[in-house]
Amino acid sequence: MSALMKQAGLTHGGFYAHFPSKDALVAEAIGVMFEEARNRFDWALAEADPRAALDKYVGFYLSPLHRDARGRGCPVAALSGDMARLEPAARERFGQGSTALAQRLGEVLARHGIANAPAAGRSMLAELVGALLLSRTATDPAESDAILADSAAAIRARYQLEAKA
Repeated sequence: MSALMKQAGLTHGGFYAHFPSKDALVAEAIGVMFEEARNRFDWALAEADPRAALDKYVGFYLSPLHRDARGRGCPVAALSGDMARLEPAARERFGQGSTALAQRLGEVLARHGIANAPAAGRSMLAELVGALLLSRTATDPAESDAILADSAAAIRARYQLEAKA
């Protein structure tokens, strides 16, 4: 943290003076993480066709690149294990961000004609996050890749998102 503050030209005190508490800083950082995730999501969803947009997002989310980018990846996957230990403001910001992400998935699924799209959005997010987390825990690289590929194939089949050859 001190190296980052030095690069920004701030002292410890100067940095923390921008926030009423350490907990406020953590909550703000979580908000920024979800904003970055939303930008990546919007990039994938720039496709006019909802099927292509969802396929692109699944391909990004369940890729080895995303798996290996632990510090720059999805905040739901990165932080979910720590939420129970954080203060209410951080948990609230996390909940808002993950709910918004699931709702955004649901909106695109609705445009794709999926029944009960809000539930489908929550379910898709849960499967994406679960597969990513499991792939990160696998010690065998081939097993890790298989978790990503198998989950991506299952999601694509369930929602008729088969990638075009």
